[in-house]
Amino acid sequence: MATADDLKFQEFDDAANLLAANPDATTISIDEPVEIPTNQHSRLQEPGREEDDELLGTDDSDKTELLAGQKKSAPFWTFEYYQTFFDVDTYQVLDRIKGSVFPVPGKNFVRLYIRSNPDLYGPFWICATLVFTIAVSGNLSNFIIHLGKPTYHYVPEFRKVSIAATTIYAYAWLVPLALWGFLMWRNTKVMNIVSYSFLEIVCVYGYSLFIYIPTAILWIIPQKVVRWVLVVFSLCLSGSVLLMTFWPAVRDDNRRIAVATVATILLLHALLAVGCLAYFFDAPELDFPAPIIPAHNGTTVITKSH
Repeated sequence: MATADDLKFQEFDDAANLLAANPDATTISIDEPVEIPTNQHSRLQEPGREEDDELLGTDDSDKTELLAGQKKSAPFWTFEYYQTFFDVDTYQVLDRIKGSVFPVPGKNFVRLYIRSNPDLYGPFWICATLVFTIAVSGNLSNFIIHLGKPTYHYVPEFRKVSIAATTIYAYAWLVPLALWGFLMWRNTKVMNIVSYSFLEIVCVYGYSLFIYIPTAILWIIPQKVVRWVLVVFSLCLSGSVLLMTFWPAVRDDNRRIAVATVATILLLHALLAVGCLAYFFDAPELDFPAPIIPAHNGTTVITKSH
């Protein structure tokens, strides 16, 4: 049977002997919490900027987020280079669509949904769906308005598809390109301006157009009041996404330039919606040729069609 001396921990005896030899030695108990020194060079935040850091993110968070999703870059002439722009799953696309339809007040759309993995899959198919929705809904609206008129013969206007495609894709690509170039230029003038990549700006514009897909379907209703209410409602939702995304990026610039930039963004967005409604749905009344009715005495009578 083991004795008490055999069960005694030798480490404790060694420690006791060391303390007896050197009473001034410092000991550390494992039960005491170890104080971790704080970083003496941490940056002091100005009052009222905590919300700004939450919206835009600090440089460290941006670098960490970008490095976490960093991918191997392939040459731009290869298929793998463009494949990375479509590397998203259904849940990510649906989450970004939901974020564009139900914007969160005070939240940046890029920081909240896009920056971890910007894509072109969602914007491309949203624009394609919107093109065919506007073209088809515009033809149906024209058919319903003139339905029942004896002089009206329905003819599908396929040219509306090409016009809608040119308008929407030009808006979804050229406007972000111009805005990206403007932000890059202002970034050389004002160091505090937040720079977005071209892909991130395209994502914001592409997803902000989703609300117009159900709106274009409801534009079939032949009531101008209903149509304009839908336009205002859609502009408020999609315009708020653009406002909360790009205002934090330009607010540190000159006040007039910042306000003019945001006003131009919202104005172009409104012109797209109003232009589509006016051209595809509120087309002027067609001037049908007056029908020729033969008379019994051999003469013809021309009636005026209203």
